[in-house]
Amino acid sequence: MEEKEAILLTEEGYKKLEDELTYLKGTKKMEIAERIKVAREFGDISENSEYDEAKNEQAQLEAKIIEMENTLRTAKIVDKISTKSVGIGVTVSLYDYEFDENIDYHIVPATEIDVINNKISIESPVGKALFGKKKGEEIEIEVPNGIAKYRIDDIKKTV
Repeated sequence: MEEKEAILLTEEGYKKLEDELTYLKGTKKMEIAERIKVAREFGDISENSEYDEAKNEQAQLEAKIIEMENTLRTAKIVDKISTKSVGIGVTVSLYDYEFDENIDYHIVPATEIDVINNKISIESPVGKALFGKKKGEEIEIEVPNGIAKYRIDDIKKTV
């Protein structure tokens, strides 16, 4: 059996995954079981679309639970976070030369991306360009409409 590569998660990401798994194994599982029970009461299950749909949802839920359990089992929490250079678990404050503004990016593993809250993956184009860079360095990143130029003003541990 081939050993799975560890999935990197922040402490926050690990906790969020645990909470979602608890919800799926408890509340969500009970909701689907209730739907199956109600659908069975409609009579002949061989032509009962509500029953079929609920059973399919149950199968998808079980697969998702197994996947999440495997992720948690193989997860490695990123806890040794250095602010000497950009890596997972830091917030990078950048100065954007083009727009003359500052922007903060939280660098996270791919499993924790949240663009709305400026959480970008270390594997994204911006994350890759920032990785390993230090405070004061300037970087240029190829973006769809050209080249974006930034200066790293600060690197701090994401709270």
